[in-house]
Amino acid sequence: MRKTKSAFIGVVILFAVWMMLTDTSRQEVLFGAGTAILIVLLFHRKLSVLEDVKLTPKSLVFMVRYLFVFMWELLKSNLDVALRVIKPALPINPGIVKVKTSLKSPLGRAFLANSITLTPGTLTVEMKGDFFYIHWIDVTTDNIEGATGSIVSKFEKYLEVIFG
Repeated sequence: MRKTKSAFIGVVILFAVWMMLTDTSRQEVLFGAGTAILIVLLFHRKLSVLEDVKLTPKSLVFMVRYLFVFMWELLKSNLDVALRVIKPALPINPGIVKVKTSLKSPLGRAFLANSITLTPGTLTVEMKGDFFYIHWIDVTTDNIEGATGSIVSKFEKYLEVIFG
């Protein structure tokens, strides 16, 4: 059952990427679906990482919510970094902070690390156990709880439902 779920998720992801890159003609849709299925059949052993994804109505709602939260945080951090470039007088206090995650899923942790890295002003430097080391453009707190609340918690509550 878990392999079937992973294969299904793999086909959906590949097909979605295909549809974003091509037009919606009947021929393109059929070719994209066939290609996605063929790729999953050839590489199904490597899809075990997708077993962590939950496919429940609640997790699907949280996936959509997560996209909006991520996009909002991306916009805010882009504006923050752009203002720091435009106005050099704004304070910059760079440093590496240690944050703690409660996520247990390797895929969930990877999503969290990438979400942090993709938002300008933060960069995941290392992952050790339950801790991430994050380079932060403007360190406002150096304690683990404060940094976790500022950087990790906004993403983690959604990823916990999606990946368990």
